[in-house]
Amino acid sequence: QVQLVESGGGLVQAGGSLRLSCAASGRTFSSYAMGWFRQAPGKERDVVAAISRSGGSTYYPDSAKGRFTISRDNAENTMYLQMNSLKPEDTAVYYCAARSTSYSRAYYYTDNDYDYWGQGTQVTVSS
Repeated sequence: QVQLVESGGGLVQAGGSLRLSCAASGRTFSSYAMGWFRQAPGKERDVVAAISRSGGSTYYPDSAKGRFTISRDNAENTMYLQMNSLKPEDTAVYYCAARSTSYSRAYYYTDNDYDYWGQGTQVTVSS
């Protein structure tokens, strides 16, 4: 089992940047594929980035390509999401998620694929 804690959210102007962190408990962080999701009020929870156990494979939906970068430090049990060129439509609660997998290069981009979730961190982008 793993526990996840997000941090780094806040209020930023359009065009600005934020870096989110997801700290994981336990000694088997490298056994988990990870993902970042977001949910705006009245909308479904959507993936914004996903990364494999090793960090060698990543996934971004079109809305995040070229602006967001997911990374992980398995030695520090931490995953990151660097968000640049933020837009008001990026405003949402951002969640990190984990899924145990035996496939080192696999990533997952639907919320049903994940077993563990953090509590979320609010990101607000003002226009």
